[in-house]
Amino acid sequence: MSNYVIFTDSGCDIKPAMLSEWGVQCRALTFRFNDSDKEYSNEDMAVSEFYQKMRDGGVAKTAAINIDSFSEAFEALLAEGKDVLYLGFSSGLSTTYNSARVAAEELREKYPERKIITVDTLCASAGEGLIVRLVVDKKNEGATIEEAAKFAEDIKLKIAHWFTVDDLVYLKRGGRVSPTVAFVGNTLGIKPIMHVDDEGHLTKVDKARGRKKSLTAMADQYSRTAETPDSGVVFISHADCEDDAKFVADLLKQRHGVEVQVITDVGPVIGAHSGPGTFALFFVAKQR
Repeated sequence: MSNYVIFTDSGCDIKPAMLSEWGVQCRALTFRFNDSDKEYSNEDMAVSEFYQKMRDGGVAKTAAINIDSFSEAFEALLAEGKDVLYLGFSSGLSTTYNSARVAAEELREKYPERKIITVDTLCASAGEGLIVRLVVDKKNEGATIEEAAKFAEDIKLKIAHWFTVDDLVYLKRGGRVSPTVAFVGNTLGIKPIMHVDDEGHLTKVDKARGRKKSLTAMADQYSRTAETPDSGVVFISHADCEDDAKFVADLLKQRHGVEVQVITDVGPVIGAHSGPGTFALFFVAKQR
């Protein structure tokens, strides 16, 4: 088997312990609250504490991973004689991928005998986590680094991301919806149905009145668009709304007999932009 390491970042919302089980290395984006200069990674604060701070009015800002951080991590592997395949957080949502790309370009000159490949997954949260898992499976089947990278490029625009949020105020802060839309939506209990498009941006697709209808709409999208609905690999992430995650997981099991393989938290770095109550469903679709 090729001697390469799969590398990602904390935008994937997969816990470090699980990534370690998969043999994947990771660098972390950071966040801080406006009333403090202290920076945290996802693992430095319990998600329940983070989202309670947001509910209490706290505003969190996030920071991408810089070039030096990637250079340090990649070089340590290259110096050991290992090649690197980096699967990165969507360039449509963060500059993190570009930092990794620049670091890789610089290191190729220093280590011409080694291979370092970067893939902009155009994915986020556990959608990024899902593509990482699928590429790990390919590696374990014996794929070379080039074959694994090609697989990632070929499948990334089939990784469906379906989101809904509980409170539009957080999307308003990020400029995703207007103040008027946020006010009317929250007043009438209207929940947006959103996805990540082919450019890796978060895009509004539809809306539903009430939380349960928006969650059911997620399951409906799976039923309509999953490539293999009765045997698909499904990941869910949620922002402190575990009951909602279980509700949709049960719906998918009832409809298609599929088990959700991973239910994970929407970490603070992603949640800072979408807020508590965010729910997201990820699977391999016929197309995004």
